[in-house]
Amino acid sequence: MIARNTYLEKLKNAAWNGKIKVITGIRRCGKSFLLFEIFQKYLLSIGVSKKNIIKFELDQLKDAEYRDPFRLYKCVNSKIQNSNEKYYLLIDEVQLSIKTVHPENSSIEITVYDLLNDFRNRKNLDVYVTGSNSKMLSNDIATEFRGRATQIHVWPLSFAEYNAGIGGSVQRNFSAYMKYGGMPEIAAISDETAKKDYLESLFNELYIKDIVERQHIMRRDVLEKLLDFLSSSTGSLTNPANITNSLRSQHLEINHNTVSNYIGYIRDAFLINEAKRYDIKGKRYFDYPNKYYYTDPGLRNARLNFRQPDPGHTMENIIYNDLKARGCSVDIGVLADRKSGNQIQREIDFVVNLYDKRLYIQSAFEMASEEKQMAETAPLKLSKDFFTKIIVRNDIDENWRDNYGILHCRVTGFLLSDSLPGM
Repeated sequence: MIARNTYLEKLKNAAWNGKIKVITGIRRCGKSFLLFEIFQKYLLSIGVSKKNIIKFELDQLKDAEYRDPFRLYKCVNSKIQNSNEKYYLLIDEVQLSIKTVHPENSSIEITVYDLLNDFRNRKNLDVYVTGSNSKMLSNDIATEFRGRATQIHVWPLSFAEYNAGIGGSVQRNFSAYMKYGGMPEIAAISDETAKKDYLESLFNELYIKDIVERQHIMRRDVLEKLLDFLSSSTGSLTNPANITNSLRSQHLEINHNTVSNYIGYIRDAFLINEAKRYDIKGKRYFDYPNKYYYTDPGLRNARLNFRQPDPGHTMENIIYNDLKARGCSVDIGVLADRKSGNQIQREIDFVVNLYDKRLYIQSAFEMASEEKQMAETAPLKLSKDFFTKIIVRNDIDENWRDNYGILHCRVTGFLLSDSLPGM
C-alpha cells in the first residue's frame, strides 16, 4: 500500500466540518482507494465501528440501484434515523447518480444535490463523495452547494509517493516515472509491456469512452486527433485557432468552437490542465495562447505509443503537476525584454504562488551550452524582484546558487523535498 498521507490529512482535518467532502480526480488515480481503504482504515483505527461506515460504490453492479438518489436516500435514512450514534457516509463515483422524480409527486425532480444537501444537515452524519468529472462536481460546487462543500482534488502518485512506494534507486525510479507516470496501478506492474498495455487501455477503453458518452460526442475522429495534438505539444504555447488549422490540414472539417468545446470536455475529465500566461510587470492574464499539461505523463506517452519521449517537456509536465498537487497556483510568466529598440517577450516557465509566497521556476532538463544557460537565466534576471528564483535541472548532482542568486536544483531532490525553496 502506497501511503497518500497528504490527502488523508486533508480528510482528517475536514471531518465533521458541516460540509460535504467532495473528492475529485481523474479516474483510476486512487480516489476510491483513498476513501474505502486508507480513510476507512483510519476510521477503524480511531474506534469507529464498521457498522457506522455506510458505503456505496455507484460504478459497481451491486450498488447500481442506488444511482437513483431517492433509493439512496431511503437506504441511508433507514440506518441513521432516530440514532444518537455518529455515521460516516462514503459514496464513490457520485457523478453516476441520475435524476429522478419524487414517487409521490411527479412534478418534483430529485437530484444528487438534493440528497447531499439534506444529508449535510444531519448532525449524526458526515458525508464523503468521489467523482471523476469536473463539470459534474467542481464547477457545480459553487452553485449547487454554495460554500457548503470541501473539495479535495487527488492527483496520480507524485514522484515522492511513487519513489517511496517502489524503493531502490532514485534515478532509476525517476526514469521509469518519466516514461510510465504515476497512475497507482503502474507501481504494482513490473513488466514493461504490461505497463504500456495498461496505460493504453485506460486511454482507449475508459477515458475516451467516458468523454464520448458523457458529452454525446458526434465527432470522435476529431476528439482523437485533438488528443494526439495536445500530446505532441505538451508544454508548448497554443490556442484553439492554431489547433483548428492543424486539424484542417489533416483534412478534418472542423470549426474553432468545436475545438474549444472538446478541449473543455478533456479538461472536465481531468486528463489535461491549462496554464495561462501572466504578465508579471503588467499584472494581468493573456487570453491566448496557453499551455496544456497532462495530468499524468504516462498517459501522454501512451497516447503517442511511447514514440516521442521528449524529456524536456516531460520533466516540465512533472514539475507542473507536482506544484499543483502541493496546492500551488501555477502560471506561465511573461516579461518584456527591450533590445536594440525591439521589445521581445521572455518566458518564465512557472510563476508559483502559495498563499502570500511566490517563486519563479525554470525547467531545464540539461544546460550543456552557454547559449542554453543564457536562455534560461535571462527571464529570471529580468524580473528584478526579490522572489526566490530556481532552475530545476536533471544534469547536476547537487544544488548550488549562481552569481545572480538563482538556485540550481537537482530535479529529483526538488520533487522529493517536503517543502519548496523560499516557501
